Amino acid sequence: MLVEGFLHSQGDTRVITRNTGTENEAILIGERSDSPVRVLVAAHGSSTGFAALNAGTADIWASSRPVKSSELSQMAGRADLTELASEHVIAIDGLAILVHPSNPVNQLSIDTLARIFAGQISNWAELGGRNEPINLYARDDRSGTWDTFKSLVLRKQFTLDATAQRYESNDQLSDDVSLDPAGIGFAGLASVRNSKVLAISDGAAPALKPNQLTVASEDYPLARRLFMYTPGERTTPLAKAFIEFALGQEGQEIVSRSGFVSQTPIAVKPELDGKAPSTFKRLTGNYQRLTVNFRFAEGRTRLDNKAQRDLARVMSFLDSHNQSADDVLLIGFADAQSNELRAQMISELRALSVRKALSTKGLKNVAYTGYGHYMPVGTVGGDSGQQRNGRVEVWVRTR
Repeated sequence: MLVEGFLHSQGDTRVITRNTGTENEAILIGERSDSPVRVLVAAHGSSTGFAALNAGTADIWASSRPVKSSELSQMAGRADLTELASEHVIAIDGLAILVHPSNPVNQLSIDTLARIFAGQISNWAELGGRNEPINLYARDDRSGTWDTFKSLVLRKQFTLDATAQRYESNDQLSDDVSLDPAGIGFAGLASVRNSKVLAISDGAAPALKPNQLTVASEDYPLARRLFMYTPGERTTPLAKAFIEFALGQEGQEIVSRSGFVSQTPIAVKPELDGKAPSTFKRLTGNYQRLTVNFRFAEGRTRLDNKAQRDLARVMSFLDSHNQSADDVLLIGFADAQSNELRAQMISELRALSVRKALSTKGLKNVAYTGYGHYMPVGTVGGDSGQQRNGRVEVWVRTR
């Protein structure tokens, strides 16, 4: 969809799609007056995408997981795939946990989910469901969806049970789960189809279902970024133009139509969990929350690559809604620290970092505050807690 939209934006009056004879591959041909542009799109899993980029047989590597350290090393002589010029977040996806529509179970913790897929919990009656064996549905080993599930759910503590049925296709997996009253599986948010989606909790944080706010803000514990990687300064002009198209407004509209979650901010009034402090409810009473969180790379205050592009997206939202710095409130959060004061200081520093970054874009003197380690969205402590709980939310005044 993105390639077709891009070719049309380049002036191609018609785009023809042809099969290559290989499953999950297509050639898109854009007709133009001088010479046609041919684009091969091959979808065989994130690891094979990197292999093609590394071998020089692909200009762009699409991946549903971040680049691995081993892949970074292989490309080190040509490009740093962690740099802004190489790493591009195209969309946000929610890893949906799927069951049959008649299943009475509505939510699970990540730990319980891991034990289910490891075969340690094997009957729905153990979870408050019907007395019947649990049937497992999982993506195959070449899939970025599987990499994400393994990383976020199984981690290094659990191994997928050998009875699980494996799939190359998200859609086919979801269709089969929707026909099996005892089934449970996982797929990308765009592939929910006729299955029921469960709410998922991480640690003491509230259970959340994947939706526009929880996924776009990455509060949902099984949210993931969808990437495209290019070889930095070695990227071809046409590939660079395609990336900019995909990141721009027209490309992000295509992302929304595809069923994934666009990075274009919208303002929503969230339903705050009962654990939210009363002071927080009063503070945000006259505000709506944007569907974007600023998150950080190494250290506690350096914005990551997505956040650097999100600065421009926030500015664009404010311009289109005739709102100014006076209408914006930044609220920083931290993971648990050695004491409450330290967490408060870190959360304020994070909010101040975003404030300074927005100032360089022309938005001066934005109000900011910190909420320390309160209202976590992930397990406290460890890499996951630091990455997910350490965030800055953006709130805009209700008009």
